[in-house]
Amino acid sequence: MSCFRRLLVAALTLVTASVGAQAPDRITFATDWLAQAEHGGFYQAVAEGIYKKHGLDVTLKMGGPQVNGLQLLAAGQLDVVMGDALQVVSAIEQNVPVTAIAATFQKNPTAIIAHPGIAKLEDLKGQPIAIGAASNTTFWPWLKQRYGFTDSQKRPYGFSVQPFLADKTLSQQGFATSEPFSIEKAGVTPVVFLLADLGYPPYSEALVVTRDTLSKRADVLQRFVRASAEGWKSYLANPAPGNALIKRDNPQMSDELLAYSHRKMKEYALVTGGDSAQQGMLTMTDARWKQTLDFLRSAGLTKAGTDYANAYTLSIVRDVKVLP
Repeated sequence: MSCFRRLLVAALTLVTASVGAQAPDRITFATDWLAQAEHGGFYQAVAEGIYKKHGLDVTLKMGGPQVNGLQLLAAGQLDVVMGDALQVVSAIEQNVPVTAIAATFQKNPTAIIAHPGIAKLEDLKGQPIAIGAASNTTFWPWLKQRYGFTDSQKRPYGFSVQPFLADKTLSQQGFATSEPFSIEKAGVTPVVFLLADLGYPPYSEALVVTRDTLSKRADVLQRFVRASAEGWKSYLANPAPGNALIKRDNPQMSDELLAYSHRKMKEYALVTGGDSAQQGMLTMTDARWKQTLDFLRSAGLTKAGTDYANAYTLSIVRDVKVLP
C-alpha cells in the first residue's frame, strides 16, 4: 500500500471514529403521572436501547399530583413533557410559549363507568354521576352538549371507586385502562363508555415542548418522536422490558394492573387507532385539533383573541410514520 493510501485510510478511520464517538443528544422527558403502562412505550424505548440507536440519551422523569410539567417546561427544567391537549390550549391562553409536537393516545382514555344493565350512555341522563372538579372544563361540557346531561346530576368524585361500589345508581368518571380494573377486582363487571369512541375529540398524552426548543432542536425532537413511536410498537408487542423499568420507578405498580392496562390499550386501540394506521403512531392532524377547538368554542371554553394555531405543530411528527 502506498504512503498516500495509508494516510487516506488512516484519515478516514479517524473521521469514522470521531462520528461514532459523538456524544448523544440529551433529552429530559417528564410523564404526566407515576410510572404506569400508559407510559410503556417510552420506558420500552429506554429498555430496548431504541433511543440510544437514534443518538439520544433520554432521561425519564415521573409526573405526579404535585408536579406541574408545563410550568417546569416553561422554566427550562425539562425538554419535553406529557400533557393533555386541553392543558396545552390552556397554556396558550396564558401566553405560555409551548406547543404540542405529537400525541401518544389517538383516543383519549377518559370514560364514564356505569353499573351492569346500562346499555347506552344516554341512559344516564338524569342519573347521578361522580365527576371531578377539573372535568367541568373538559369532558363534562361535552356530555352536556351531546347528551343533555345537567349539573344537577353531578356528584363529588374523590378518585376512589368505593362510592360507585356502594351505590348501584351511581356512575363515575375514570380512565378505561385503570378504574375498571379496581371495580372488577371488587366483583363487579362495569359498563365502560369510552368517550373518544363517541366523538370526544381531544388528544391525550401529547408531547409538548417550548417553541424555543422547537426552533433550535427540530432534528433531535424528530428523532425522539420516531424512537418513542418505535418504543410503543415494541411495547404493545411485548411489554416485559418496559414493565421492568416501570416497576423500578414505581414499585407500587402491580404486574396484574400492568397486564390489564396493556390489554385495554390494545383492545381500545388507544395508541394504534384514529389516524395512526395511515400516518403512523403518535401522529396528529389539523382536523382533530380543529374538532377540539370547535368543541371548546361551542362550549364557551375558549378565550377571545387567543391564537390557538400555536397550540400544536405537525412539522415534527409529519415524517415519522412508524405504522402500528
